[in-house]
Amino acid sequence: MSEEVRSAAPSQATVDPPAVQDSATSPRPAVGNLLKTGAGRNLGLVVALVLLCVVGVVTAGDTFATGANVLTILRLAAVIGVVSIGMTFVITGGGIDLSVGAMVALASVWATTLATQQLANDFGWFFMVSTALLVGAACGLVNGLLVAYGKVVPFIATLAMLAGARGLAEIISDRRTQIVSNNSFVDFFGGSLIGVPVLVWIFLLVAAVGWVVLNRTTFGRRTFAVGGNAEAARLAGIKVQRHTVALYVLAGLCCGIAAVMLMARTTTGSSTHGQLYELDAIAAVVIGGTLLSGGRGTIVGTVFGVLIFTTLNNVFTLNNLSISAQSVAKGLIIVIAVLLQQRLASRTTSS
Repeated sequence: MSEEVRSAAPSQATVDPPAVQDSATSPRPAVGNLLKTGAGRNLGLVVALVLLCVVGVVTAGDTFATGANVLTILRLAAVIGVVSIGMTFVITGGGIDLSVGAMVALASVWATTLATQQLANDFGWFFMVSTALLVGAACGLVNGLLVAYGKVVPFIATLAMLAGARGLAEIISDRRTQIVSNNSFVDFFGGSLIGVPVLVWIFLLVAAVGWVVLNRTTFGRRTFAVGGNAEAARLAGIKVQRHTVALYVLAGLCCGIAAVMLMARTTTGSSTHGQLYELDAIAAVVIGGTLLSGGRGTIVGTVFGVLIFTTLNNVFTLNNLSISAQSVAKGLIIVIAVLLQQRLASRTTSS
């Protein structure tokens, strides 16, 4: 009987410690688990935006905390926000687009030529809008074909489009600013609806449609699959090349919409429009929680990322800080966001 007890004791000793260890280590920190979820990341962005607004109120006072300034921030965020929605799809699908700013410029120039505006005066301002959308979609199509079927690295393909589209915009406009002469176009897109600028409503509409497409449709699920593992997506029956082309066309279409909005805001079409939009869009997407490596994307996060950067610029401007200081701040924020993404990704992998 004593031998049975002695033989049972070691077995009990070998079983209990792991059970105690599991119970001690299984509950992970609540904050860490929260940050791994989309809701947790969005909550962090909301907190960051609120803190930035507090800084604006403290440093700029009543100048920042006015309804007019809030509408200014939203109006400025609208254009780059639409571009960032398109960039979210491309990056989620495993690509990148450095040509969005140049596509905005080319679309704005093409839609404000004398011939296009004359047709708009004869048949309605929708002719200018359709021209901008077609130009943006066509540029996106070229990018998609080069990446998907030409096997050109997205960085190189879109860099070539950046140079080509900007150069073509300069040739068409002869490096001159083209004035929008169609008053009905300016009145519609430059107006307001229940006190909110039409440009902001367009941004909200594009963001809502983008969220539905990315999260509630087969196209969105395929985007996640292609960005996560293109080869596995191909073996699962997804036409990866065709889908990649569609993603770049979608980004180009968003650039066409942004060009229309920029034309309405500035009443001009210019080859200088959209400069550095690619950097601002990528920054907003990364801050929002979309992985640069693809496979995970969030429209809501991108919207908050755009608002954070636009509010940051507004705070810096109201405090008479230089553009160089703004660029340094943006760079630091981007680096911090990427480091946090990598840290959370490594924790998720290890768990």
